[in-house]
Amino acid sequence: MESPLSAADEVAGLCSELIRFDTSNFGPSGAKGEREAAEYVATKLDDVGITSQLFESEPRRTTLVADWAPEGCDRSLAPLLIHGHTDVVPAVASDWQVDPFAGEIIDGYVWGRGAVDMKDFDAILLAVVRERVRTGRAPRRPVRLVFTADEEAGGPLGATWFARTHPEFIADCTEAIGEVGGFSLSVNDQRLYLIQTAEKGLAWLNLIADGSAGHGSMHNEDNAITSLAEAVSRIGNHTWPARIRPAQQQFLDAIEQALGIEIGADDAEQTLARLGSIARMVGATMGNTANPTMLSGGYKMNVIPGHATAGIDGRFVPGYEQEFYDTITELIGEKVHYEVAISEPAVETTFDGDLVAAMTSSLTAEDPGAAVVPFMMSGGTDAKAWSRLGVRCFGFAPLRLPAELDFVALFHGVDERVPTESLQFGCRVLDRFLDEA
Repeated sequence: MESPLSAADEVAGLCSELIRFDTSNFGPSGAKGEREAAEYVATKLDDVGITSQLFESEPRRTTLVADWAPEGCDRSLAPLLIHGHTDVVPAVASDWQVDPFAGEIIDGYVWGRGAVDMKDFDAILLAVVRERVRTGRAPRRPVRLVFTADEEAGGPLGATWFARTHPEFIADCTEAIGEVGGFSLSVNDQRLYLIQTAEKGLAWLNLIADGSAGHGSMHNEDNAITSLAEAVSRIGNHTWPARIRPAQQQFLDAIEQALGIEIGADDAEQTLARLGSIARMVGATMGNTANPTMLSGGYKMNVIPGHATAGIDGRFVPGYEQEFYDTITELIGEKVHYEVAISEPAVETTFDGDLVAAMTSSLTAEDPGAAVVPFMMSGGTDAKAWSRLGVRCFGFAPLRLPAELDFVALFHGVDERVPTESLQFGCRVLDRFLDEA
């Protein structure tokens, strides 16, 4: 009788199959494929006797939940929440070397939209759970598996909705792991593994300017477009002060030691440019940010409109949300006001405790000599929804990456891909982690 595939043997195939579900999330205009992807995950769990429940915020916007608490785990302990999402950002096929939804495996890489964000970890999680069930190896404590919809649009139809409408499925969880952490960064022949312990808060704003409509040939001192343009320019050109939290400082300390140089918070992005695109992520966490992203106003060349709007993508460091809004109010002036389109909290926890020890030991067991350090992410994840319910959240989706691979640039990027060896490494680390977590 042929022995079943190990996690390492099947993880690349699982990742490839997940990528073939086109789960592109177009934001307000909707998404596709989330139902099919959730049903696929449910089938893979059902294959080994784990029953799933599917929940929909709207038709086909599907989130999956499953309990894995087999005999042999310590059921007196709180379940560990392990979460992933099945949706991806859209991809323009003509920009890619390969079909972004074919899930091709070429030259040791799985290619396709979601290979990095985050069907790689979805596949690692499925592969490890399936192998452990088949071989009768229970985790140390119960595990709550959640695969959400809509993460790429901020989660209003996914994690945020689920946490609000079905909090009982999360209420007994005290800790969680999910995406954007646990990957390696090579610095001077040393690998640092970055564990996300914090992420900036989100404030998407609509700027609104009202003025006096009139003929385009006339003088107009109450021009809505002029007022709006001046406000947008002030916001776009504003230099925000450095605001350093423990996760950023510990990361900078580790990089300083590896590079043998001092890094100032004000020039971190420029100093770290040699590390690739992660320098931009790090630089963006050194303080609050606000970037103009949309402009709208007017309907005819010779008509001064009475109304104009702009969109602002704002992100704030934990503890500095009020400073963000106070600064925006000052910058826009008296003729412009704002409305908050989407607001999500900053997330922050400390880099300590038994779960951190389990992450560290599972990584260093597979990569001796590696350093494990915390970092803050400039973007956001479903951790924002779980943290509202009191869950302590970490980014831990372990991957050992080739030094030459600019991994962060592949998030939402063209030719997104993940090394098959990195997926196999992630399986080994996650398997160890479940024995200790």
